[in-house]
Amino acid sequence: MPTRANQLADILRKNQESLLAQWLTLQAGASSRHQSATEERQTVSESRNLLAALSEGAQSGDLKNISGAEWARVRDVLTTFSANRAKAGYSPTETASFVFSLKEPLFARLREELAGDPQSLAHETWSVSTLLDSFGLFTTEVAQRTREDIISRQQQELLELSTPVVRLWENVLALPLIGTLDSARTQVVMQNLLEAIVNTRSDIAIIDITVVPTVDTLVAQHLLKTVAAARLMGADCIISGIRPQIAQTIIHLGVDLADVTTKATLADAFSLALQRSGLTVTRVASPGTSAARS
Repeated sequence: MPTRANQLADILRKNQESLLAQWLTLQAGASSRHQSATEERQTVSESRNLLAALSEGAQSGDLKNISGAEWARVRDVLTTFSANRAKAGYSPTETASFVFSLKEPLFARLREELAGDPQSLAHETWSVSTLLDSFGLFTTEVAQRTREDIISRQQQELLELSTPVVRLWENVLALPLIGTLDSARTQVVMQNLLEAIVNTRSDIAIIDITVVPTVDTLVAQHLLKTVAAARLMGADCIISGIRPQIAQTIIHLGVDLADVTTKATLADAFSLALQRSGLTVTRVASPGTSAARS
């Protein structure tokens, strides 16, 4: 008499096409999403691959432990499937239902095969249910990790986009900060600024905090670290956008900015940067204005 694992393998192998057809019907009925023809073909391929992998693993695998080498192909199939579903915007629950929906057609085959042995039927049904539950939870974990990776990558991209370094003039850079400055963002700010200083060989960098909502001790320390790093690269820093309330907050916190040049506006900081570079800005009257005055 075949072992319970082999019974499952035999059922999967003998009934693969009928199982696949019923499983696909259940998947289509349970999903609220409209799938394109390409997506439908992909679902058929993924379902067929999983059935084949389950049949292969059930030949010698432990139905209570999906971490064994025998289930490696199943894990690979589900890892790829779950990652693709997460990237397409499916929730972890929708992804797990792919595995859970296999229970109904598979249990029906078990009842047919083991109708004369109620004890084996009950035990086999429980074992198969536990196996599919484990793989369903596995898909949830993979989908969640993929979503977290996507969110983390998007956050990193937003950080980079929100910290642009602009070349205002020869040897003069500006770094306008938008939003809250935390430790992670400080690292991006510092890296972008230092790379720009090296690439442009600039001597002056303006850090503008006009639209930074609040400045606390931590934010001030982050600014000081950025200024210190820029100085090590040979560039002077000017902090602009010091509004009255921010100035009062800095004084109240006791943060020492004595060694840092500060200005109220970006325009004032730019004017100072030009002076330090030996440049001046003068107003040139248009020819029409000169003619009118003469």
